Amino acid sequence: MAGGDWGPVSIGTVLFVLLTPGLLFQLPGKGRAIEFANMQTSGISILVHTILYFGFITIFLIAIGVHISSG
Repeated sequence: MAGGDWGPVSIGTVLFVLLTPGLLFQLPGKGRAIEFANMQTSGISILVHTILYFGFITIFLIAIGVHISSG
């Protein structure tokens, strides 16, 4: 049985959890520039977190080339 490259799956999952707006932090917040664990979101916050996700996943998967092999 051949092992696969789990780098993109792992990095994508971790970044998704960390950058979910309102879960750990929200940028920009409702009343401040950044709010922590408020469990609310807005359209601009979703846009900012999407841009951050795209930037980080591009850096980790293309620029650095993170690979996690199994098997």
